[in-house]
Amino acid sequence: MSALDAIEVFCLGRRSYEPVWAAMKAYTDTRGDDDPDQIWVVEHDPVFTQGQSGKAEHILASTGIPLVQTDRGGQVTYHGPGQLVMYPLINLRRRGVGVRDMVSALEQCVVESLADHGISAAARPDAPGVYVNQCKIASLGLRVRKGASYHGVAYNLDMDLTPFSAINPCGYAGLQMTQLADLITKAVDQSAEMHRVLGHLAHHLNDASWVMRPDLPAALADTFFDTGQR
Repeated sequence: MSALDAIEVFCLGRRSYEPVWAAMKAYTDTRGDDDPDQIWVVEHDPVFTQGQSGKAEHILASTGIPLVQTDRGGQVTYHGPGQLVMYPLINLRRRGVGVRDMVSALEQCVVESLADHGISAAARPDAPGVYVNQCKIASLGLRVRKGASYHGVAYNLDMDLTPFSAINPCGYAGLQMTQLADLITKAVDQSAEMHRVLGHLAHHLNDASWVMRPDLPAALADTFFDTGQR
């Protein structure tokens, strides 16, 4: 199977933000033209992340939750347990996908996953992400280097939304957040939702196939993930 035939999907479990950020940045910087595209699926420990253009006034209160200045686009957001985070490490040039196409793919895979539940959602041209009844359910931040993407999308499934009240989410004062658990009557199946989103995302990446990998990314595991977390 060639690198272009399938995207490798790695489930990293629950991990601190900074080691994962360092690892995906390193993979992007060192990958060759023939190295496989990957999607990393992760649930982060509680953390606020501030994008490159982030402004301090969008942080409204001190909570004791760490704040990390990162290199994605956008303003401040929150990551925590119960949120599905997907980082597509995609060679955009090789797949024939533009940056705007990648952004739209990340938004639409969530929109379509929500539609599978009978929930009407939409992206907004003025504020990247996915919205249900004017409330934000998924945040998006992307970085492209050497023709490849990293960072990605964070989809609220079943989490404590309280920390969002300490910030202006994505730089928008008064923006309300929502999550899948508050929109459906049955319990959220996080594994099923991951597979649903992956399926829709692969379709938007020119109907790419994908394969689940049971290990950690081999080139990165020893260097960046030797922290005792498994």
